[in-house]
Formats: sequence, C-alpha cells, structure tokens
Amino acid sequence: MEINASHIKAIRQQHQWTQQQLADMCGVSLRTIQRVEKEGNAAQETVMSLCAVFEVPRDELLIVPRVDESQWQTIKVGNQFIMIAAAGIGGLLAGAGIMYWMMGG
Repeated sequence: MEINASHIKAIRQQHQWTQQQLADMCGVSLRTIQRVEKEGNAAQETVMSLCAVFEVPRDELLIVPRVDESQWQTIKVGNQFIMIAAAGIGGLLAGAGIMYWMMGG
C-alpha cells in the first residue's frame, strides 16, 4: 500500500521514538520501518500496526491518488444504445421463433 512516508516519520519523531522502538511496538523489523519511511510502501498488516501504535485512522496514513478528470473520455451512448436495443430485440425474436418451431408450431 502506498502511504505518506514523511507523515509516518513526523509522527514517530513527535513521539520521540527511534525507528527500532517503532518497529518493536509494531511487531515488524527495523528494515520494514526504514523502508516505510524511505519508500512510502507497506503491507496492509504493517499499516494496521502503525495505525494501532499511532492511534490514528488508516486514511490518515494512506496516499489517495488524485483523479485527473481532464483525461476522462466522453462516451456517447446514442449509437451504441440503438445497436444494443436492436440486438436485444433480434435475440428475442430469434428465441421466440426457435421456441415456436420446437413446440411444433
């Protein structure tokens, strides 16, 4: 999961904890805490441990990607709707014809 590495480090420093102390409290290795603070990447279990130790909600630690609406595509459903409706009606008529034929119509 992508998390805010600088925020993790800032909270740890506010508590005046070393990386090793935080690792011990979270039940993870020192290397894990180093990686979290450097790369901003952590397993879900690590994030949950950090939340419990820091007593913060998960959303406070996660980085939520922003959506660039300028790259959204506009979808025109006019022609597709007509084609889907025609295919549906055609399918219904074909199915009804087959049923009529199978029943000895």
